[in-house]
Amino acid sequence: MISLAGRDILHSWGKFVFTGIGLGLLIGVTLTMAGVYRGMVDDAKVLLDNSAADLWVVQKDTLGPYAEPSSLYDDNWRGIRNIQGVASATNVTYLTMQVRHGESDVRVLVTGVVTGETGAPGWPPHLIAGRQITRGHYEAVADVATGFKLGDQIKIRRNVYAVVGLTRRMVSSSGDPMVFIPIKDAQQAQFLKDNDAILEQRRRTEQNPALNRPGLPEVLDAVIATQSANPFVNAVLVQVKPGYAHPEVAESIRRWKRLQVYDRLQMEEILVGKLIATSARQIGMFLVILAVVSAAIVAFIIYTLTMGKIREIAVLKLIGTRNRTIAGMILQQALGLGLIGFVVGKVSATFWAPVFPKYVLLEPGDAIRGFVAVVVICVLASAISIWAALKVDPAEAIGG
Repeated sequence: MISLAGRDILHSWGKFVFTGIGLGLLIGVTLTMAGVYRGMVDDAKVLLDNSAADLWVVQKDTLGPYAEPSSLYDDNWRGIRNIQGVASATNVTYLTMQVRHGESDVRVLVTGVVTGETGAPGWPPHLIAGRQITRGHYEAVADVATGFKLGDQIKIRRNVYAVVGLTRRMVSSSGDPMVFIPIKDAQQAQFLKDNDAILEQRRRTEQNPALNRPGLPEVLDAVIATQSANPFVNAVLVQVKPGYAHPEVAESIRRWKRLQVYDRLQMEEILVGKLIATSARQIGMFLVILAVVSAAIVAFIIYTLTMGKIREIAVLKLIGTRNRTIAGMILQQALGLGLIGFVVGKVSATFWAPVFPKYVLLEPGDAIRGFVAVVVICVLASAISIWAALKVDPAEAIGG
């Protein structure tokens, strides 16, 4: 009966193939959605890997620095560095913003790193072109996903930075490419006020009678002028000496510095389990909807093909063909449709994944699970057609 199913497919091959292509595009979207979720998880892990940190010290009672805002005084690293078991402690800042690139804006994660400590936690671990930052101001290393090239100029707030190095796959947990600048510049960029805001604050000071006393406006002007100096960072990245347990070092920092400390597993749980949890649920819902739609398409086309050959099925039953044989023919058609759809979907997802706006990670395991799901959907979708075929009266072959 394989030959019978094949001949029936050839009889209506146009409808069958085009339906398979349409189903394949739907399966390709499904595989892409699964790849988007895998990509989000991979982005989060890459961010932690590239930071080269064993511990993240952040503001107490926060999930910073990636999931929540975190603010620490920039001299905390000295005390942390002196705690037993700490090999290094480095300040770092993170600021998500739009930067201008040509005629368009690029959303980036501006990362402030301590200059003069190449290879310290927070620095890009490798470059594909150029060099690392060596000056204390106005130099930047950018991820190639930003579109910047060596020698380009990046304007961040009021300052302009020359791109001296390029790196790859340095992204935030949301997939935004990273731009590295000296930490002092990054601290200033986070709280820098524009000229109009400074003039407005001076005007308000002059109009406040309580502050209109001899010598006081000059003092306030000096305070306003120094407000751009930001003494805060978002986190301290800590590397632990070999032979020391990470939980013990983290507990020492919590006890002596009264700060929140996360290790790698805890930070990964925050990023994957909390930060992208909502997106994961949304993607999961889309996958369920796409599976239902795919099942409906397969069921509809197989049912249509089955109803179009009612007399042929009646003839088969009249000559003594067993119900199992007829059911197998319909099931083979459904599986053939699913096989065409899966091949088209896998090829489509592979081709459009590199140009997708989000990072898409297509794992072989997801493809295998997707194939199994397609087979199950095809088997279930063929059930109604098999039921309709088995109810055909053999007399219809004579009475038609």
